[in-house]
Amino acid sequence: MKLEQSAARPVMFLLLLSASALTAAAQTSAAPATPHGAPHDPQIATAFDHFYNMEYDRAIPEFEKIVEKHPNDCFAVNHLLTVILMRNLYETGGMNTGEYANDSFIGHAPRPTDPKIKSRIKQLVARAETLEEEQLKANPQDVDALYCRGVTRAEFAVYTGLVERAWFSALRNAVGARHDHERVLELDPEYLDAKMVVGTHNYVVGHLPWTGKVAAALAGLTGSKEKGLEYLREVAKGGVENSVDAKVILSLFLRREQQYDEALGYMQELSAKYPKNHLFPTEVANLLRAAGRLDEAEAMYRKVWQNGTEGKYDNLHYEMAAWGLGELLRSKKDIAGAAATYELVNGAPNPDPDILQKANLAAGEMYDLLQKRDLAMKHYQIVLAGNANTSPADQARRYIREAYRE
Repeated sequence: MKLEQSAARPVMFLLLLSASALTAAAQTSAAPATPHGAPHDPQIATAFDHFYNMEYDRAIPEFEKIVEKHPNDCFAVNHLLTVILMRNLYETGGMNTGEYANDSFIGHAPRPTDPKIKSRIKQLVARAETLEEEQLKANPQDVDALYCRGVTRAEFAVYTGLVERAWFSALRNAVGARHDHERVLELDPEYLDAKMVVGTHNYVVGHLPWTGKVAAALAGLTGSKEKGLEYLREVAKGGVENSVDAKVILSLFLRREQQYDEALGYMQELSAKYPKNHLFPTEVANLLRAAGRLDEAEAMYRKVWQNGTEGKYDNLHYEMAAWGLGELLRSKKDIAGAAATYELVNGAPNPDPDILQKANLAAGEMYDLLQKRDLAMKHYQIVLAGNANTSPADQARRYIREAYRE
């Protein structure tokens, strides 16, 4: 791997988190604290409420109306850009927090994006950039315009990295976003929202091994884990627009640091505030499992699944909880229980295709261990009936030839 690539990929990890945490984020029932120059529109509170509850079909028209009322406001355009991008990532399988707890997301491309959505995202990026550049031409030290440009660049880095898989374009935008927000903090050290991207970059670059730090430095990025966590905690406690996002990012980073209690505090808080967002309680279960509190984790996975079957999450992908529970039972050597739990994914409404494939492959493996070869073969065939060009499909073909063994 070239040096530039080794720098680009860790940077995409941090940018995905810093700009995309909103996908799993929740807010208080009140409007988020308004950044310096954002429009003071009471409709924003309602739109954010629906967004953070993952009610995208309601949030998008509301943010569109806000843009119509404030056509020259880059904050409003960025909000709409974020909602459309985040819904797309969720629907194409780009927002499984389990992938971001390690670096496996790098080799896992989300499913293809509708060309119309791609066009809409690019149009909004161009519109936001035009507004931002006009403001900066009039006043190069306009902190709101600098902040907004950093957000737009961060969002576009997520898009180019995860949707287009254009790592170097993503890297350029990532570096630009950080520089914009560092400049904001030079001009106004109290502009806490700008500390989220800067703090996230600091943590991730600071977490890299020495060779990774050298590569990142060549890309224009340096970092410190301690400074990154400090900045993110400031944002989380600051009552600003990015406070909830910072809590989401902190939870993911703290899981890497094995500081589970603090991470659980953030996720439990957000779970209570937004009961329609299934990602938060699922992440609580993931954290409990990582902390070795397996009985509590099992209970939480089952609670999320039950809530989903009762319609509390509408048609969202709450089958993630069944997958997590299956993995937990498998780790406990409850092979029959794991097989039955993986099977549950098939009964979820409109299950995520990637989770469906993984669950059926895992169910087949369990049935092979139980010496129920017919059931195992059935599930391997289900895997192949989906996308035949995936890693689970390759494994299924191998197990059709030879039964799975631990």
